[in-house]
Amino acid sequence: MTNTGSIIKLNEQSLPHLQTNVQIPQYDRHRVTNGIVHIGVGGFHRAHQALYLDNYLHHSGDHQWGICGVGLLEFDQKMRDALQSQDCLYTLVERSQEGDRARVIGSITKYLFAPDNRNAVIAALVDPRCRIVSLTITEAGYYYIEGTGELDANHPTIQHDVQHPDEPIGVFGFLTAALKGRLQSGLKPFTVLSCDNLQGNGKIAKKMLTAFAELQDPELSKWIAGHVAFPNNMVDRITPATTPSDVDMVRDQFGIEDQFPVVAEPFLQWVIEDHFCAGRPNWETVGVQMTDDVHPYEMMKIRLLNASHLLIGYLGTLTDYTYVHDVMADPLIRQAIDRLMNEVTPTLQPIPGINLDDYKKTLIERFANPKIRDQLPRLCLNSSAKIPKFILGSLQDALRQEGAIDYMSLAIAAWFRYLKGQDEQGKPIAIDDPMAEILTQRAHSGGVDPTPLLSLTEIFGDLLHSSRFVDAVTHHLRSFNERGVKGTLSQL
Repeated sequence: MTNTGSIIKLNEQSLPHLQTNVQIPQYDRHRVTNGIVHIGVGGFHRAHQALYLDNYLHHSGDHQWGICGVGLLEFDQKMRDALQSQDCLYTLVERSQEGDRARVIGSITKYLFAPDNRNAVIAALVDPRCRIVSLTITEAGYYYIEGTGELDANHPTIQHDVQHPDEPIGVFGFLTAALKGRLQSGLKPFTVLSCDNLQGNGKIAKKMLTAFAELQDPELSKWIAGHVAFPNNMVDRITPATTPSDVDMVRDQFGIEDQFPVVAEPFLQWVIEDHFCAGRPNWETVGVQMTDDVHPYEMMKIRLLNASHLLIGYLGTLTDYTYVHDVMADPLIRQAIDRLMNEVTPTLQPIPGINLDDYKKTLIERFANPKIRDQLPRLCLNSSAKIPKFILGSLQDALRQEGAIDYMSLAIAAWFRYLKGQDEQGKPIAIDDPMAEILTQRAHSGGVDPTPLLSLTEIFGDLLHSSRFVDAVTHHLRSFNERGVKGTLSQL
């Protein structure tokens, strides 16, 4: 449906004039204080955590849990420009076969762009009203060396922030500066809530932050370890990157001029370990599951959904698809995704109240949703950080259990084939990864021999010593080279 009325620029003043089919904030945003500072405001945060807080502000009357958003990267300029010009409002559209539902989210009330004013970001973190600092900084943002489990202390960002504690550029530099300021002012610390797709995201955030602080101030590191809470949590919602056509859709269907809307599927889940050091919203009232042990939920989501996304991304890109739902309409690839999930299932722990067969069926339906138009490059982004977290844990467990590893090995071989930078039609593939140079060089020099890539211990650890795994990856990589994706899947 195309909007035939006037187009309204989204801001605080225009809210009462939006179409009646658009839900708007019904609480007084001017009474909201920012109990949460969120670092890394992208599509996922705006479709997930900010939505939960918007629901909470609607239903609770508790105005102390608004969000101050922070962008650390030059890349975040576009988000700064959009949000600051729209009073930090934006449109969230949930897309399903039944139709599109639009809603304006008001829970972010302030946005700070660190390159503009680093001191303002530190001040927001030191402010006693800030009680939770949440993160969506991607898997690569933790400077975590997969092979050793240690902080990458030689990374240029880490080195800069150790040497310039008052002018940080990276997340751990800002957190350390803020926690030092709170300690010196006699304030309680805040909780650090990592919402990234890392198994044990709270534990990893704690280990990396305390390791960074140790380089700068060992006494502060001990205080952080003893007083700051780092809850693990699991987040789930498929949220594709915003495209120009999404901007057009929001304008044409809902009459809203929004520079940076976000679209998402209807499915939504958040499971949090109930371990906070400075209070929290009563999230239970808006559907968040608070628990003593997030680990089984994390494993389920990361090993089934995120691992499947990687295989969809590689196979789909090699066969010249663009969208996830088109890949899922290919019966051979759909069958491979189904079999990957079944292969991973024996590595999972039982989860109270969750039927894994139903969950896997729901995942297939979610991937196949044509309204989401999720593009494959998003799934393949930063694979060197994702592969260890999404696939290799399952693989190592399966090897210990002497279980099947065909489709997990297939995913690794598909990545290696993808790293050659050309699809099966000879079209170039852009490899968007911090390790792109060494990965592509080794993919080309190795040809059908995976060992140059498998010897990257920072990704694969000691898996090169598993002859069963190496043989399986070698077999699939040769098959991709000789038979292509379809021929390889048919043979499997």
